[in-house]
Amino acid sequence: MLVKNEGGLCYELNTLLYLFLIENRFDAVLVRGVVYNHDKKQYQTSGRTHVLILVTHKDTTYVIDTGFGGNLPLKPVPLSGEAVVSSNGEFRVKKADSPYGDYIFEMKLKHKHSEWKTGYAFDSSDHIKDVTQLNDIQTIIANHSDSPFNKHPLLTKRTDNGNVTLTDTSFTHWKDGEMTKEEIDHEGYKKLLTMWFK
Repeated sequence: MLVKNEGGLCYELNTLLYLFLIENRFDAVLVRGVVYNHDKKQYQTSGRTHVLILVTHKDTTYVIDTGFGGNLPLKPVPLSGEAVVSSNGEFRVKKADSPYGDYIFEMKLKHKHSEWKTGYAFDSSDHIKDVTQLNDIQTIIANHSDSPFNKHPLLTKRTDNGNVTLTDTSFTHWKDGEMTKEEIDHEGYKKLLTMWFK
């Protein structure tokens, strides 16, 4: 990611930041979450494949997440339920026991949502003890039939007034709360890749 200036997935991006944080003596742990699929109105069947960081500072624990695509809070979000506002919208973490964990990360993205949306659930006490455990997550993401990452290239980027998502078959653009989506071919993919992600 650093040498080739490439993006990455949550288990790569958040792990890199986690290693930086613990090297600099922050009280940080990695935990797994389950992402909510809004199209299917259910949590993803691939399981706990989202990786996030919990940092405790001055008796308050925060979610730190650099690997959630265009849904990034861009600031630490406390587990207290207090909403945090950033240039990407509003974000909060609420206590809610479920089969998927004991907390839910929620978002109200700027230029996109008028109501709170579930991002993912996570178990704050189920820490990843060894980064080699991430190999299991990588295997699931690479092989599970419901994984969104093993069917097409998938790139997403925040913009000043929304975000863009590119696959090899479609381009989705959120701008000022309006979404446009177009089907594309290989030449369109290469052109949009250069235009938006280079």
